[in-house]
Amino acid sequence: MLTSPRTPTFTAIVPSFCIVANTRFNDFVIPDLGRANPYGVYDLAHDTGWASVGIDHDTAAFAVESIRRWWNVTGCPLYPGASRLLIVADGGGSNGSRVRLWKVELQKLADELGMIMEVRHLPPGTSKWNKIEHRLFSFITQNWRGKPLVGHEVIVSLIAATTNTSGLKVRCALDTNAYAPGIKVSEDELATVNIVRDPFHGKWNYAIHPHAKNDTVNS
Repeated sequence: MLTSPRTPTFTAIVPSFCIVANTRFNDFVIPDLGRANPYGVYDLAHDTGWASVGIDHDTAAFAVESIRRWWNVTGCPLYPGASRLLIVADGGGSNGSRVRLWKVELQKLADELGMIMEVRHLPPGTSKWNKIEHRLFSFITQNWRGKPLVGHEVIVSLIAATTNTSGLKVRCALDTNAYAPGIKVSEDELATVNIVRDPFHGKWNYAIHPHAKNDTVNS
């Protein structure tokens, strides 16, 4: 049986909309059933959530893929004219402020969508300030309390069934991709990220701009 993880984490969007995202469920492994690690997104404006349940390692590539899936399925139809995405995330974990692969993967997403990825990391020790904790994860935890998590389908179903008195709606999907752990990003690779740091604590607050279509980026 899969044991219940601790509270998850997620991300956020603007100018006219905001989402919050992260992985704050610890991933958990049962030999006969495999691994499960949920990562999700919460849209503050519409009180809706998205969660990807990964079956491999919790990496920055998995985190950004979860944001990509949220955008393609839910975000784009709601915000078709958006030119930037504001992501509010914890300072640690797979989407941490010091994780190079996080920035590299966000650059790929920025180029793919032609959108600016604005990131605001919460300072160390303040993860509970993340609105997703109180508006999404707490209700997911309440919904599956006391229920045996016996497989991926059960986890996806329980997350997707989460709601509250304010009308919270959650969509959830299984991510069967493999994500290699321990990928090292070199200084040269990091230098290809088109990042603009904010004057105020630029290590936590920055924007990753898409490359111009005629830019040539060395791999």
